[in-house]
Amino acid sequence: MGAETGLPRPPAEIALTQLRLTDFRNYAAARLDLAPGLVVLTGPNGSGKTNLLEAVSLLSPGRGLRRARLASLCRVGGAGCWAVAAEIARNGETTRLGTGMRPGGPETSREVRIAGVDAQSSEALLEYCRILWLTPSMDGLFTGAPGERRRFLDRLTLAIDPGHGGRVRAFDRLLTSRNRLLDEDAAPRWLSAVETELSAAALAVSLARQETVALLAGLFASHGEGPFPVPGLALAGEFEAEIVAGRTATQAEEAYRHRLQADRGRDRAAKRTLNGPHRSDLDVTFAAKAMPAALSSTGEQKALLLAVILAEAELVARVAGMRPILLLDEVAAHLDADRRAALLVRLAELGCQSLLTGTDAALFAAASGTAQFFSVSEGEVASI
Repeated sequence: MGAETGLPRPPAEIALTQLRLTDFRNYAAARLDLAPGLVVLTGPNGSGKTNLLEAVSLLSPGRGLRRARLASLCRVGGAGCWAVAAEIARNGETTRLGTGMRPGGPETSREVRIAGVDAQSSEALLEYCRILWLTPSMDGLFTGAPGERRRFLDRLTLAIDPGHGGRVRAFDRLLTSRNRLLDEDAAPRWLSAVETELSAAALAVSLARQETVALLAGLFASHGEGPFPVPGLALAGEFEAEIVAGRTATQAEEAYRHRLQADRGRDRAAKRTLNGPHRSDLDVTFAAKAMPAALSSTGEQKALLLAVILAEAELVARVAGMRPILLLDEVAAHLDADRRAALLVRLAELGCQSLLTGTDAALFAAASGTAQFFSVSEGEVASI
């Protein structure tokens, strides 16, 4: 009907309906049958709540929410392998997804299977689900190193643009090649060849990041103030300010190519390329106070970060045409009672399946009767 009337199609309803773990972290074996909507996992620290979220995060490209080495995911005392199997429902149609590492398998790549067939890469998972997460380790995102914020922005971009991961890898590979050629004092013609490709890759990465920032800023502008503060977002860096700003894509590529050529001596002395999107930063402010997020209170930083994740969930639904799965680890920490209640309301509005963890089920009492509750204890999971 949407196609006939010209109206946009509603986003697909995505839900993880079953999760099975084998020799994963502290789980010898586990199975969870999940319902759409809100899922709450409660239990003491160290019981394995975050491990469950980490397993779900591996149903997306990359190394999961902890960015752990594959071998470290194996259960101590296990068979030296691990597996995560899942069933994902899209508008009621179920697909089996799986990922893991075989005994003695490579530690640099994991196996991925979709409907029982080997996938060429983990990015094939993006066709079936998009997964966003917020963990306690991200609480220091605004005060930490720029590289963490770039990685965060790249994950946001990947959730709406599946090709972004390939662009970032291509850029990183070319950047490494140029640095090696500089170190080897290679002939100018070899450097020129790499720099031509690097210029195109750099611009593609930067423009994709800028588009994500612009789309999120547009959502914040349309919603206005609410229970969560409105973040001001900008992609900041010498590359964006001096190379990209005010130029067409073709002009920016050429400008960066000339800049790379002019900076060969400086970069050779520094043993690295000093200008490019690998040096850019995601600049975040508390818009209402015109204050850098890094100078805001701990509670304000948490609320700002949560505001970005919630806006990204809405953006994914609009752009990717599917509702993402949200993983919110210890999300109640640093949130007052009003914001905890507002979060549950907002999650219901978004219509995403959301997995939340906490040490105290009372923190989620407002969801009693609507959420699915599990108790987690020493690698055992039970429905409440």
